[in-house]
Amino acid sequence: MTLALFLAYLATVAAGFWLNALNLRHLRRYGNTVPAGFEGTIDPETLAKTTAYTLAKSRQDIIESIFDNLLLVIFLFCGVLVVYDRWISGLTGSFFATGVLFFIILTFLQTILSIPFGLYDTFRIENRFGFNTMGPGMWFADLLKSTAVAMLLLAFVTAGGFSIVRLSPEYWWLWVWVFYSAFSVFMMYLSPYVIEPMFNKFEPVQEEGLEDRIRALMARTGIRVSRVMQMDASRRSRHSNAYFTGIGKVKRIVLYDTLIRQMTHDEVLAVLAHEVGHWKKGHVWKRLAVAEAGGLASCYIAYRLIEWGGLSGLLRMEHASFAAQLLILAFLGAIAAFPVTPLFNWLSRRRERVADRFAAGLTGTPDALASALIKLSSENLSNLHPHPLYARFYYSHPQVVERVKVLNAMAETVRDKI
Repeated sequence: MTLALFLAYLATVAAGFWLNALNLRHLRRYGNTVPAGFEGTIDPETLAKTTAYTLAKSRQDIIESIFDNLLLVIFLFCGVLVVYDRWISGLTGSFFATGVLFFIILTFLQTILSIPFGLYDTFRIENRFGFNTMGPGMWFADLLKSTAVAMLLLAFVTAGGFSIVRLSPEYWWLWVWVFYSAFSVFMMYLSPYVIEPMFNKFEPVQEEGLEDRIRALMARTGIRVSRVMQMDASRRSRHSNAYFTGIGKVKRIVLYDTLIRQMTHDEVLAVLAHEVGHWKKGHVWKRLAVAEAGGLASCYIAYRLIEWGGLSGLLRMEHASFAAQLLILAFLGAIAAFPVTPLFNWLSRRRERVADRFAAGLTGTPDALASALIKLSSENLSNLHPHPLYARFYYSHPQVVERVKVLNAMAETVRDKI
């Protein structure tokens, strides 16, 4: 069984590397071609820069992936997990404390090992292509804050989970699911007001007239917006974005200051109208429902497999603690999830197309969303030539060239009717 598990893992890793290689070869072949609909917006110099940026990021991702996978193989299949599990179990006789320490220390070590890759990405690649705007002091301050927050939250959820397992050994799978579901909803409320301000400054939108137009757009859809904020993203990066936070009837809109500088008001409204489409079409709640149903199923399957008692044998361990068995389950889950990745991304792309159509109908200016997507692609140096198979497997959004083509066709239809 151990050999079969190892071969299954190698198969998923090899498939991922093959898809990446396919994508990079495709980019090298077609990367100098300006896509239809992007003429006059993407010049050859920007296109060449986009190709170089994608190649640089992909190379680093491949190197980091090789490093991570080698560590994982050594940890799981070369006896390191056995030694680590015994060491943690020897620190304390408490089931509760053992579980918390097991995951806290592993996560902390993973964070430390990722530092060189993060530094290279920020101060070599992002600097080279003109995106990075922060110095080492801010980078390390962010790292310390994010690590502290992550450790605190991880300690809370693992402590809660292991306490439930101890208190309800037969039905922990149900109560753990309830606990994590409640925690995730709580974080949706907490994060915008406690965690996000630890890293960025939020203030009312400064662009004259933009907030009024945003509120008018939201009012037309029946969505109540509590605040329209801009975030000082430019202190760290020149990448641009926008997002909604909050659940229920009250929503919070956050615009990167870089996005406001790059786009016209019509383009900003088109981007937000797309996000509104996800809310109005129920995509947010459907994703949440699927995630919760999957979480419940995962908890029950975990319970049954731990009750089976054969998890430790999969890695030729004589005995594995409860925490170690959860880690083995996470490994099995990652292997099982790989083949179904394209299905979930296909469903996501369908919803993105629906949201695009909703935005075009709401604003009446599909060409504004098209130009916004072109600007986002240009400013963020997004790959305009992904291999179709790679995109079908990994992309949660339709290829931007395809989206622009559809939106431009909608705009032509609107103009023909006028």
